[in-house]
Amino acid sequence: MEFERYLEDNIFELHNELANQTYQHSPYKKFHIYDPKHRIIHKAKVKDRLVHHIVFKELYEIFNPTFIFHSYSSRENRGTHLAVRNLSHTLRKASNNYAKPVYVLKCDIKKFFHSVSHQKLFAIIKNKVNDPKFLWLVWEVISSFSITVDNFPQREIKQNFSEKRGLPIGNLTSQIFANIFLDKLDWFIKKQLKIKYYFRYADDFVIIDPSLEYLEILIELINNFLNTELNLQLHPQKTEIRKFKQGIDFLGYVILPYYITLRTKTKKRMFKKIKLNKEKLNQGLITRKSFNQSLQSYYGALKHCNSFKLKRELKKFIKNL
Repeated sequence: MEFERYLEDNIFELHNELANQTYQHSPYKKFHIYDPKHRIIHKAKVKDRLVHHIVFKELYEIFNPTFIFHSYSSRENRGTHLAVRNLSHTLRKASNNYAKPVYVLKCDIKKFFHSVSHQKLFAIIKNKVNDPKFLWLVWEVISSFSITVDNFPQREIKQNFSEKRGLPIGNLTSQIFANIFLDKLDWFIKKQLKIKYYFRYADDFVIIDPSLEYLEILIELINNFLNTELNLQLHPQKTEIRKFKQGIDFLGYVILPYYITLRTKTKKRMFKKIKLNKEKLNQGLITRKSFNQSLQSYYGALKHCNSFKLKRELKKFIKNL
């Protein structure tokens, strides 16, 4: 009862702060994760996360109807598995049932979440939102975090720190902000470049076309748009063109003619996690129920690819642990 009363009091206090426009976002707690790669996560306090849910819900209702169909991140009835399945179907269609060669341009935006301009993001939102109180709250969330100079190489400091930038990885609002910010890129590609086959998940996107030369031209056009309109740039090491028959690595899966397989790195990470969870189970750090739930999540991921041999390998691996 004491905890419930404490929670109730805090909710009423938050309500009053929002109504009176005295709410101020608290500092974030920073921590590091290394799965699958090193990322710096900034976690907000519970009180602030309640505000994030409010902001996300309102912005989602306003902007989601305007997003392109093939934008898949943080949207209802979307997600990685549907993105991979639809991309696979489109590749089959574009290649005339695998009879014609097609190429895929795969792009990644360099340091995207660190590079989002607060002013540009807010201007896009302000263009569609008229409520001054809600705009005040949106700005409070956007400006609650900014990236430091230490996060960028010296040569990028001038370009990236002429104005406040950065969205915290881990925030619910960062996901809707990313979709709102990159919606301009989506419509540039669909309307101005008139690209037929384009898929985006967060800051990763792919374009399908039968012409290698045309895709090479698109790289410069897209990069120029990102630089000019959004102060972003493509990652030079993560932008590539591949033949469909070589396999298209997207969102943890590799799409090939006739089948989809799990990415090798994803497979290795899965086996590593299962081994670690088994050790935790033996040490009494997790329950059998928790261990089985994690196993079912991996089997769930395998449902979305051709995984008969991998499932057999996984069962054998678990048996020998």
